[in-house]
Amino acid sequence: MRMRHALAVAAAAGTIAVVTAAPAQATEYSSALKVKGVQYDAPGSDSNRCSGGNTKDEYLTIKNYSRTTTVNLKGYVVKDAAGNRFTFTASHKLEPGDYVKLRGGRGTDSDSGNVVYRQNCNFIWNNDKDTIYLIKPTGARADVHSYTKRANDADGNGYITYHG
Repeated sequence: MRMRHALAVAAAAGTIAVVTAAPAQATEYSSALKVKGVQYDAPGSDSNRCSGGNTKDEYLTIKNYSRTTTVNLKGYVVKDAAGNRFTFTASHKLEPGDYVKLRGGRGTDSDSGNVVYRQNCNFIWNNDKDTIYLIKPTGARADVHSYTKRANDADGNGYITYHG
């Protein structure tokens, strides 16, 4: 009799633990849009010249991980730990499974090419460490990732993948 009671209590405790643990994971994945990866260190020597520089080779890939919902990027904000920021001011719709590369430098945004340019020739991501914030138009965080070159970029190519 005591054994059954102990098992029932243990089972109930396990259920509570699962219910308690679930919201933390659900919070992390509460947004359809996530940072898929970042090329935080553009290949070659950094040059932020608008003509001939390589800021366009530094980019952030944002993906719509929803299976059913199209998400409009208008109003979303990308920023770093120092407060450098980019706001998607134009309508740019991501179909389920679609992605966009937010590139530095100047260029023509293209839905078909999956690219948006920051229209700024300065680098946004630090080459040694930084934090990437993807903020919803409501001000809530959609995704956040911190990195250090040493801990997160084992092959040293300047690219880190977050969500596959």
